[in-house]
Amino acid sequence: MATDAVVDIQKLWTVFGSPGRDFVIHKDLDLTVARDEILTLVGGSGTGKTVLLRQMLGLEHPAKGEITVLGQPAAQLGKKGAAARVGMLFQQGALFSAFTVLENIAFPLRELKTLPKALVHEAAMVKLQMVGLGPEHAHKMPSDLSGGMVKRVALARALIMDPPLLLLDEPTAGLDPESADTFCALLRSLHRDMELTVVMVTHDLDTLFELSTRVAVLADQKVIVSGPPREVAAFDHPFIDSFFRGERGRRAMAPLRDTQAPERKPHGK
Repeated sequence: MATDAVVDIQKLWTVFGSPGRDFVIHKDLDLTVARDEILTLVGGSGTGKTVLLRQMLGLEHPAKGEITVLGQPAAQLGKKGAAARVGMLFQQGALFSAFTVLENIAFPLRELKTLPKALVHEAAMVKLQMVGLGPEHAHKMPSDLSGGMVKRVALARALIMDPPLLLLDEPTAGLDPESADTFCALLRSLHRDMELTVVMVTHDLDTLFELSTRVAVLADQKVIVSGPPREVAAFDHPFIDSFFRGERGRRAMAPLRDTQAPERKPHGK
C-alpha cells in the first residue's frame, strides 16, 4: 500500500446471488485513494458504487480481494468506534426520526460510553455550528427540517469524531440548485479546514465538477479510468460518452472549457 494512500483496493470481487446463480458486480477491481483528495465514483446503474462505499466502511465484505482503509483491513471498521476513522453521509441523511437534531449528531460519541454527557453535548453543538446551523435548531426533530438541513445534520453526525476519511453517497441528491451550491461550498470548506480525504458517489455533474480532484469510472466490473475530471471526460467509452458528453454534461462543463470539446482518448489508452 502506498504510504500516502488512505484507501487501497486490490483485486476486489463483489458477488451477489446464490451458488450456481452468482451475479458478479466487481471483478479484479483496483482503486487507490490518496490523502487529502476528493475522489468521485461514477458509473451506470448496477455498477456497485454505493456497495463499494459500504465495503470501505466495513458494512459489507467482498467475495475476494483486499480493502485497506487507513492502514487496516476495512472489515475491522465495522466494530464499535469506527466513526473515529471514517464518517459516512448516507443518501437520504438516515437521521433517527425519534431523536432531536443534537441527539442525532451526538449519537456516535454517546455510543462510546466513555465521555461525560456535558462534553458530548458541547462537541455536538460545535459540529452543529460547523455545518452552518445555529443552536436554535438543536432541539428540532428531523421532520421539522428542510432537505438541505437534513443533509447538514447528517454531515455533522458523520464528522462528530473528526474522522480523516469522509464517504458521501449522493450528497446533493434532492436539493434545489441553490441549496446544492451552498452544500458544495460547505463541503469544500470542511475538506480544506479539516484536511479530509473524501470519497463521493454522485450523478450530479455540477457537484462533480465543483468538488472533485479526481474521478474514477466504474464500468465493465472494474475501474476503467481515473484522473482529473476533464481528462476522464475525454476518455472514449460508451458510458462516458453518454454521461459527460450528453446535454447535461456539456452544460456542466461549459464554464470549464473553451469552445472546443475535450479531445477523445482511445479506449484503453
